[in-house]
Amino acid sequence: MKLLKPGIVTLLVTYVIALTLMVMPMPATFDVFRPDWVTLVMLYWVIALPHRVSIGTALILGVLSDVLLGSIVGVHALGMVVVAYLAARNFQRIRNFALIQQAVVIAVLILLKRFIIFEANVFLHDAEFTLSYFWPVLTSAVFWLWVFPLLRKVRRQFGVS
Repeated sequence: MKLLKPGIVTLLVTYVIALTLMVMPMPATFDVFRPDWVTLVMLYWVIALPHRVSIGTALILGVLSDVLLGSIVGVHALGMVVVAYLAARNFQRIRNFALIQQAVVIAVLILLKRFIIFEANVFLHDAEFTLSYFWPVLTSAVFWLWVFPLLRKVRRQFGVS
């Protein structure tokens, strides 16, 4: 009897890599530009496999992000769930966009996520706005041009469906 469905190990490995990249130490000057790796990977799988990866996965990844980043549990989860819902609802449209258009959609989704997290932090403990908070939106859009083809190759090579 198999304990895991085919391809689930590949999904888990990509999530672990993304979570590791999220907390990997970086120089302070570059850390402000860190792409939102977990959201990028989660969005790829939501768009590629909406029947297997959706809101439940986003909730789990959001809670794991909260724990790893030391934030209040539920803040990142809320942002991830909203973004996953929107991506899952529109996955067919997003799939048909050119890669540059997809990067713009991903930037908008990550901007929405970061705005939700910022507003939750303002509500919970009076966070102050700095423009640097939104730099990861641009870097995530740029990295989408690399992450999308890479994960598509992984999906095809390991037969994840």
